[in-house]
Amino acid sequence: MLGPRQEAQAALFYEFSLEDHVPQDHLLRSIDRFVELSSIRSHLADFYSHTGRPSVDPELLIRMLLVGYCFGIRSERRLCEEVHLNLAYRWFCRLDLNDRIPDHSTFSKNRHGRFRESELLRHLFETTVARCIEEGLASGQRMAVDASLIEADANKQNSTPKEDWDAASIDSADAPRAVREYLDTLDEAAFGAASEVQPKFTSHSDPASQWTAARKGPAFFSYSDNYLIDTDHGVILDVEPTRSIRQAEVGSTQTMLTRVKDKFGLVPDWMIADTAYGSGPMLGWLVDRKIDPYIPVIDKAGRPDGTWTRTDFDWDAQNNQYICPEGHAFKQFRRNYSDPSRGPTGKGTARYRALKEVCQVCPSKQKCCPNAEARKITREEHEDARQVARDLAKTEEYQIAMKLRKKVEMLFAHLKRVLGLGRLRLRGPCGANDEFLLAATAQNLRKLAKIFPAPQQTRKA
Repeated sequence: MLGPRQEAQAALFYEFSLEDHVPQDHLLRSIDRFVELSSIRSHLADFYSHTGRPSVDPELLIRMLLVGYCFGIRSERRLCEEVHLNLAYRWFCRLDLNDRIPDHSTFSKNRHGRFRESELLRHLFETTVARCIEEGLASGQRMAVDASLIEADANKQNSTPKEDWDAASIDSADAPRAVREYLDTLDEAAFGAASEVQPKFTSHSDPASQWTAARKGPAFFSYSDNYLIDTDHGVILDVEPTRSIRQAEVGSTQTMLTRVKDKFGLVPDWMIADTAYGSGPMLGWLVDRKIDPYIPVIDKAGRPDGTWTRTDFDWDAQNNQYICPEGHAFKQFRRNYSDPSRGPTGKGTARYRALKEVCQVCPSKQKCCPNAEARKITREEHEDARQVARDLAKTEEYQIAMKLRKKVEMLFAHLKRVLGLGRLRLRGPCGANDEFLLAATAQNLRKLAKIFPAPQQTRKA
């Protein structure tokens, strides 16, 4: 039987509960159990004026930002619309049906002011990491590090070639915020001081971003999002923005490991990374701190002519010499120099030589140095640490480590495909830092919600 058409009729009184209209298995119900914002008021107390009109509740702003980053809502204008319409979002933000949504400009006002001055987003991220550790999701025994390129909000049409760019000619008083941040970071290892090589192009709107073609495709301006994770459950322990160059990315590893140790007291037994992190100084830094580097070594000792490489010679650490396969000694110095400038230089690279008269009559000369009178071997400053990494690469644990390293790559895939952070919306180093911190916080909260979902309540018949 065809039913009558339903028409909406206004009622004089409504009895409505948001709690009853949010599904029990909704992701926000699980996330809400792990959002701890009770400390942000005391954290921000010194950054608010004691006079004037009451400001927007900072907890509301943070909850709205978490909704945006957890569900990939990249626009703050759209975020305000979604929170206004979506009942689950209102419930998570502690808003009633009659409560007004803050204007989108409120986010910019707080972000560029008290949020950055107080490092609130860093505090929020570390609070979430502490909760992950408390729940047993991060032991700190094995950590992995990697970086991923995130496209900056800049394009080549608004850029200058390196030969025409002069940072000293910029008037900071009349420059946009992103340009002022660029000038402030010129001496930081993560940005301007990471390398003396100047990028091919510099963006006018975001000069701290790096012009790069690392993906083997069309070049673009980008930042690097660096993650330090615990491989137990893929929890992000720290995050750091840098320019998209190897020196800055590798340097951020030391920054993040030091910060995690100081904040949470975590020092890993294993450090897992790809070949980009296998330089001598990086391996030496890890080995000095009793951290096993499960990292492929950057080694250019191979010889294209098929002759013996450095690995074919045995190192005699006790006598500071190499022994060739024929049993001859390669020494760095064969006498004491009265002039200190002719002795060891201390510059990190040592050269070991065989005697010319020995090499000339050696039966294996064609396999060793067919085109030279005598063979020379160069030893890097951190060769001992490099050898530790080579020895670890021969173990079964190394194969396990290479599989665990994929967890950080999976987090970057989730960041771009699920959370939608393939391109930055904010400009400058501070903008990149804000977005990376919020995205990492959202990923950790989603991890907690997935492993510890909210208990389901049975509905009454």
